[in-house]
Amino acid sequence: MPATLVAEHVSSVALSVPSVSVEDLSNGERTVALYASDLPDGYHYKRGDTAQLVAWIIQGANRLGLDRLRHVAALEGGYRRFVARNMATAEQERAHAERFPDPERDRRAGELASLVTYSVSMSDEARERGLRFLLDGPCPECGDTRQVWACWAVDVDAEWYEEGYGPCSLCGGAA
Repeated sequence: MPATLVAEHVSSVALSVPSVSVEDLSNGERTVALYASDLPDGYHYKRGDTAQLVAWIIQGANRLGLDRLRHVAALEGGYRRFVARNMATAEQERAHAERFPDPERDRRAGELASLVTYSVSMSDEARERGLRFLLDGPCPECGDTRQVWACWAVDVDAEWYEEGYGPCSLCGGAA
């Protein structure tokens, strides 16, 4: 478990009465919770293990607390958004490596969180929260102005284009 995600150890008694429902966590939050839990390295999912995965998610969520869990998940969502476009900055790469120093565990936690989603649905609020993201540092596209100058197509068939500012496609929706 990374130093940045270490919190007080949660006893098994605390796990029996969860303070959070897995249904109220987005997939990104489930991923971060699994990463911070006692999920064994090298764990391989077997049919029927969903209850154990849910217990680890609850454990990780209790360890981090909901506010921190949601914040880290939003930063992870922003990082993944930029990685998918090959636009992650050095600052984003460094911050991600500090939060998740074990890339294999990070990858595996994401896969397992997705598997849980097949069995345990998400609430509408969690699904909506999963679309929000935060960035480490300024947006490399717009410098955090959330707008870019471009030629916008109004009507392609009529060849009608307008120049001007429009929302940044990378961070325009950042929380």
